[in-house]
Amino acid sequence: MRVAPPRLVATEAAAALLRRLRASHGALMMHQSGGCCDGSSPMCYPLGEFIIGDRDVLVGIIDLRLAVGEVPTTLPSADVDAVPVWISGPQFQAWKHTQLVIDLVPGRGSGFSLEAPEGWRFLSRARAFSPEENAALAAEPPLLGAEYAEGARPPVPDAAQVVAAAVDACPVPGPPIG
Repeated sequence: MRVAPPRLVATEAAAALLRRLRASHGALMMHQSGGCCDGSSPMCYPLGEFIIGDRDVLVGIIDLRLAVGEVPTTLPSADVDAVPVWISGPQFQAWKHTQLVIDLVPGRGSGFSLEAPEGWRFLSRARAFSPEENAALAAEPPLLGAEYAEGARPPVPDAAQVVAAAVDACPVPGPPIG
């Protein structure tokens, strides 16, 4: 059994919007560069429309087959139910001690991201890992873009990937989404 916690979870609201976007745009991917665009807003693209760099880090895969609390038994189909979430290598170094929580907040996403016209935007929130979790994660390095391109895939998660809300993550200013 895996000891390390997942590096990535998504809220129920974020997963629901990803399902709607998939119905309109096909397979999806997300990337968080920390560059000129909002560094806490992961960008959502049709799969393959953003070129992953060799040193980009796969934070995790959002499995659109799952409901809140469900644990997968297999990896999702790459062209249907998988939403790989990537982060630039330098930004991963700054965030590696936290679990990335993909959440949804009211507002307009970046003009490059698929949710821009939806009235919502994705937001990365974080939960700090405990010292024990950090030690377990150090023993399981994440996949890099070059490894993924060569066919390497992460193990099947043994923890829930979709959460009802990001209760343990840093709070979002303003009223909660209802």
